[in-house]
Amino acid sequence: MYTLIDSAKACLNRSRVLVVVLTMVAFGLVFATPLDQFLNTHQLKVCFLILTTLIFFATGVLPEFITALLFMLMAVLFGLASPEVVFSGFSSNAVWLIFSGLVLGIAINETGLARRIAGRMSERLNGSYLQLIAGIVILATLLGFVMPSSMGRVLLFVPIAMALADRCGFNPGSNGHTGIALAAAFGSHVPTFAVLPANVPNMVFLGAVETLYQWAPGYGEYLVLHFPVLGMLKGAAIIMLIVWLFPDQPGVATASQTKEEQSADSGAITADQKKLLTIMLITLGLWVTDAWHHIPAAWIGLSAAIFLLIPGVGLVSQKSFNSKMNLGSILFVVGIMALGSVINSSGIGQFLGGQLNTWLPLQQGQNALNFILLSMTSFVAGVLTTLPGVPAVMTPFAEQMSQSSGLSLQSVLMTQVLGFSTILFPYQSAPLILAMQLAGVPVQQAARFCLLLLPLTLLVLFPLNYIWWSVLGWFG
Repeated sequence: MYTLIDSAKACLNRSRVLVVVLTMVAFGLVFATPLDQFLNTHQLKVCFLILTTLIFFATGVLPEFITALLFMLMAVLFGLASPEVVFSGFSSNAVWLIFSGLVLGIAINETGLARRIAGRMSERLNGSYLQLIAGIVILATLLGFVMPSSMGRVLLFVPIAMALADRCGFNPGSNGHTGIALAAAFGSHVPTFAVLPANVPNMVFLGAVETLYQWAPGYGEYLVLHFPVLGMLKGAAIIMLIVWLFPDQPGVATASQTKEEQSADSGAITADQKKLLTIMLITLGLWVTDAWHHIPAAWIGLSAAIFLLIPGVGLVSQKSFNSKMNLGSILFVVGIMALGSVINSSGIGQFLGGQLNTWLPLQQGQNALNFILLSMTSFVAGVLTTLPGVPAVMTPFAEQMSQSSGLSLQSVLMTQVLGFSTILFPYQSAPLILAMQLAGVPVQQAARFCLLLLPLTLLVLFPLNYIWWSVLGWFG
């Protein structure tokens, strides 16, 4: 009998074959073409390692963190870059923000605070289908301010959202069931690209620009620039598109919460929940006001994480920390930052930057054209490398693009956010894949939704972003 396990094995075998074929193609492109007229032997080896790593990331034949570790090992083992360059990501703010987010995610799960918040809000969401979908997207987005991990938000919120779908009478396969799944998945992930510590690509971006240019956008600066359009307007677009594509009406619940869940949702808030809520509000307040006190977001988050870990005082036990801390996501981000550092140290970044400057019709004084071209280039890079790979590929030659376009280096760097927040295929985003699996909804539904959201993003939201940036004075 052909089982799900057999299907998974077949997919894995196909992925392995694809990796072998693509690796051979990459080898031919690097070593059997006139590329050696432009790059030296050292750079050719670096180029082949980078292409192979991107192939492994794109196909998912190995877990992402293992691919990242292999890349760092090969780079050091074969002398393609110094250990200081390869492992520079471990000292970046991004790594410690992710660490803090993971600890906070453990605490918010163990105390039941997130379930309480979601449960209380869900009581007010089933008045209409539009209200239901909007409430889910808004709640998922708001969680991004207090839980800086899209994977963690998906793990936490999607099961709650699907329980809500059950209470509203939406059976699996129905429009309402699919709509709620997409609202929870995209709401947990897409609008929060506008919140600095909320997604892995954001953290990779922060680490890359900090490592290569010794500059890091502040939490408030990043939020003001991106949240009005990429956060609020894109969230509204997600809501309206779901309601249009998957129309339905909430009905009578087909199942009810257990007595324990009802008691937990309706009872008095616990002391641990009060403590965690206080810590999160203080942390969020310090993040938002970083322009005043100038304390980096990473050290604010790390302070909160350490407090949560202190025995007898915090809310995360040693047992929970050891069993639930996802070190793989940290290693993955470090590997992605190593990718950018190796590109930069090898000189390949300067070469590619020069070529892109030749290929892209960037013109000084043409701010609108330059803005769209740079944003679209980052979007295409995301299709080829997955979303976290965009900063690794684009950041090393941002300075050359700045000189060609006449835009400030900070403006050029920030256009990457438009690129890695625009998703064409679900494979680009691990949180979306995970969300669909948790919801029991075919990935094809997410793919269809991505394809329909794309023209709205490129034709409406990108120009609106340009207008908003102009209002804020980012083009001088």
